[in-house]
Amino acid sequence: MEKQDTEKREMTPYLATAIAEGFCEGEGASEEEQIEAWQYLIDTGMAWTLQGWFGRTAHSLIERGICFAKDDPERIKWIG
Repeated sequence: MEKQDTEKREMTPYLATAIAEGFCEGEGASEEEQIEAWQYLIDTGMAWTLQGWFGRTAHSLIERGICFAKDDPERIKWIG
């Protein structure tokens, strides 16, 4: 089921984790919200401290160009 609420939610550690894993508040997250959640986990360093699956997935998303490493110069250009 597609998420109906279009109001932007403030990303928090709990919400980012819920979206990444798809539980509770994270169920039905849009693709944009999923990418935002993963980028949040990467930027805060949480992706590297949670269970191994998070780090492996974050690394894969960075390699595929979906997310950026925290200090990646390409990301800095992108967000200006």
